[in-house]
Amino acid sequence: MIGRFYYHKICMPFPIKVCAICSEEFELKPDKPGFANRCPECSANDESDSVTQSRVSADERKADSEVNEARRKAIRDLLYRKDH
Repeated sequence: MIGRFYYHKICMPFPIKVCAICSEEFELKPDKPGFANRCPECSANDESDSVTQSRVSADERKADSEVNEARRKAIRDLLYRKDH
C-alpha cells in the first residue's frame, strides 16, 4: 500500500499532479512544502532562491525608507492641502 493514504479506513490514492515548471508527474501528498502545482524538487529550488533574494543591505534599507518617507509626505500634502 505504498502511496496510499488512509482516511476513515478507506484506501485513497494521492492525487497525481503535473508540475507547472518541469512538467513531471508527482503525487500531491499532505504537508508537501511549496505550491500544489509544483513538484517537491521545483518547490525546493524556489525556496532556496527566495532566501538569497530577500537579503537587503543596510544602505538599501535606508534608501528605501527615505523614498517611502518622501512618498508618504507627497501623498499627505496632496490629501490635506488647502485650495482656497
